[in-house]
Amino acid sequence: MDTTASPRVLVIGLDPYRVPGPWDPEPVAKAIKAGLTEFADHGVSVETCLIGLDGSDDVEAVVADALRAHPWECVTVGGGLRHSDDQLELLEQVINLIRRHAPDAAIAFNSTPATTYEAAARWIE
Repeated sequence: MDTTASPRVLVIGLDPYRVPGPWDPEPVAKAIKAGLTEFADHGVSVETCLIGLDGSDDVEAVVADALRAHPWECVTVGGGLRHSDDQLELLEQVINLIRRHAPDAAIAFNSTPATTYEAAARWIE
């Protein structure tokens, strides 16, 4: 076992470009990108699994594939999935997929895209 490998974190959240409505996704997309750069700054491997609310994703397949791609030390669930009562069933689905496909991973929750590393770091450091 290679103990020098960096921890792996998967971030599951909403793709801001595929959330319906009259709103500008660009600030959220930029915030997500900025939040992810903190992982590189700390030498932590991170990947994203961004799902759409526009009906174009088979959420179970997309999330399950991402969860099976690597052994994850932590899976961070984004606030877009948690902060809306409209997304309660989707949040339940994602949490149960994490339990099923990454049972050894810690589960973390960020409060904003800027706190994504901070959320994961609580469990990987």
